[in-house]
Amino acid sequence: MKVPAGELKDRMERFRARMDSARPGWELAAIAGKIPLYYFTGTIQDGLLLIPQDKEPVFWIRQSFERAEEESLFPNLRKMRSYRDLAAGMGTLPRTVYLETDLVSLSQLQRMQKHLPFTDVRPVDEQVAAVRAVKSRYELNLMENAGRIHRHVLEDCVPGMLEEGIDEVSFACDLYSRMVKEGHQGIIRFGMFNEMVLGQIGFGESTIHPMCVDTPGGVSGMHPSVPQMGSRDRKLTRGDLVVVDIGCGYNGYQTDKTLSYMFGVPIPDHAIEEHYRCVAIQNQLASMLKPGAIPAEIYRAAMDSLEPQFLENFMGYGKHRVKFLGHGIGLWIDESPVIAEGFTEPLQEGMVFALEPKKGIKDVGLVGIENTFVVTPQGGRSITGTSEGLVEVYK
Repeated sequence: MKVPAGELKDRMERFRARMDSARPGWELAAIAGKIPLYYFTGTIQDGLLLIPQDKEPVFWIRQSFERAEEESLFPNLRKMRSYRDLAAGMGTLPRTVYLETDLVSLSQLQRMQKHLPFTDVRPVDEQVAAVRAVKSRYELNLMENAGRIHRHVLEDCVPGMLEEGIDEVSFACDLYSRMVKEGHQGIIRFGMFNEMVLGQIGFGESTIHPMCVDTPGGVSGMHPSVPQMGSRDRKLTRGDLVVVDIGCGYNGYQTDKTLSYMFGVPIPDHAIEEHYRCVAIQNQLASMLKPGAIPAEIYRAAMDSLEPQFLENFMGYGKHRVKFLGHGIGLWIDESPVIAEGFTEPLQEGMVFALEPKKGIKDVGLVGIENTFVVTPQGGRSITGTSEGLVEVYK
């Protein structure tokens, strides 16, 4: 269960090389976010990882040091009660520190600066994300395990779980139970939305109901305070399109997949045509996931090939639309880079993307597809199956 020591060492070396290239003259980076801490140390504990440019990194742990010793093969673990202990143990620190400005709160920063004498804070998020974007063989093995679970449940199990009259929440609970029994870790993690148990699950137009996540789909939610899981009142009826857009995690690493099902009778012909157009776009995008390709150019090539009529309600519905076609994935569902404008760094072998061309259809719901692909010299390799969706469930 432990992240191998060699894996941790390689991650740290790649991070330092990235910093040397992107931030010449840097002296100290500090990592505080729980998932970045796990990435670099192999344990999620409350503490601060200090990475000097010219000395060995040290993970200072407040809670729980004992668990960190059990779980982590990181070579330098030290116990602290507060940042005061860290300051005494580290000695002189530079005035400029690179921090995860997307993750560290203002109050946490103020607590740090009370005891640590730095005054200049600069962001390190981009460098951490770039290192995490390229997966090792160890990481890909974990993601492939997640992908096998994902494919099996959505392609083999879900059709038998759909019954007329079941409500969205009950179906989501049944699906969650099946996913966990098959090996899902029980939660999925986002960099910008914290955690969910599964994702977006709905029937018919529930699947295009706008929500607070940057996604082409939607979900009714149980209540304004809990905009997840689905509605207890929306029950499955003949003719419904069922959309399951969920993550699957295995030992921290995740895949993303969307599959749709036609319950009882087919959805209208025009919606079926739009769905398979989205499948063709996914395959086009996957063919371009090769080392050296530029994400922004992939996005532009795909979007420029689509006529204005199809673009209406593409990647969303109405005013709720997104400006990407895929996203990096790993320890978070929403990792960098993104298949969108503005991402100009070339792809590398071992990067992983969830591609999700989708379209909202009035009176039907969300059509389209999503699978998780590994970048290879031959193009994207799906690790979540090859079903084209619109699975027929005619009971």
